Amino acid sequence: MTIDLGERLEEFIGLTSGAPRVADDEVSVAMIRHWCQAMGDRNPVYTDPDFAARSPFGSIVAPPTMLQTWTHHDRRFPVAGSSENAEERLAQVLIAEGFTGVVATRCRATYVRYLVPGDRTTYQSQIDSVSAPKTTALGEGYFIVVTMTFRDQADEIVGTMQFTTLRYRPISGAS
Repeated sequence: MTIDLGERLEEFIGLTSGAPRVADDEVSVAMIRHWCQAMGDRNPVYTDPDFAARSPFGSIVAPPTMLQTWTHHDRRFPVAGSSENAEERLAQVLIAEGFTGVVATRCRATYVRYLVPGDRTTYQSQIDSVSAPKTTALGEGYFIVVTMTFRDQADEIVGTMQFTTLRYRPISGAS
């Protein structure tokens, strides 16, 4: 008896990305400054040491929207431990079945505390759900919900991000 694709995908629900991924770099003033320049964010608590020292934070903090920045990697290149990463394995199963398109459809973020220079974050993701196949304007696909949990060097949660993505089989001629 062969297992259909839907049943195979359901087996990924509850699985994780494996061991937590450690950020390559600590949170730093330079990267915060570059981010704020790129985004046009002029909040002085992110970039002005004198202003930040007088703020309730007592020092420069990173914009909450940078949470994923510190641990983000280029998914085109596997990282160590990829074979343990259920999220990567799920993507490979779908790609092998022709579901090569991907589009983010929603992100819900919860920020527990601001990151400060010197913090080193980790993240681990868990697959929360995989929908039944859906027909969309982009093509047939599956909506996948994944929650990423970010922790600091003391292993305390600093935030979570729940992403919903559509992995789809592109319709001929669709972009």
